[in-house]
Amino acid sequence: MTPSITVLTLAVADLERALGFYRDGLGLPTEGIIGQQFAHGAVVFFDLSGGMKLALWAQADLAHDTGLPEAPVSSTAVSIGHNVRSRDEVDQIMALAAGAGARMVKAPGDTFYGGYAGYFTDPDGHLWEIVWNPDLLPAG
Repeated sequence: MTPSITVLTLAVADLERALGFYRDGLGLPTEGIIGQQFAHGAVVFFDLSGGMKLALWAQADLAHDTGLPEAPVSSTAVSIGHNVRSRDEVDQIMALAAGAGARMVKAPGDTFYGGYAGYFTDPDGHLWEIVWNPDLLPAG
């Protein structure tokens, strides 16, 4: 098997609010909410590097699709790492997130492995790490 993860879907309480946070607050490109003509089908896609997509889907719709009950988000269950090319970029993205209404979890600072990172949670409690790791720099 060749691993080919192409979509990361975040369940959100309010799709419009989450769209605003990621598009208007963080500046991620998107066509906005699509699929509204389908019951439980409204979704937002953001293009990420390497062809990967970030999707936002209402938690009630994800629960409906899977048959699982809705449950509170646990911020320590998963961390989404956004690796950037410089320390300054970590600070810039953390400032954008704060301005968009993110909850600052840990201010950017030096890491034990020689990098620089900080954490925030989005309005739904999803944990993001903004990190500059000199050993794992993104392409381009």
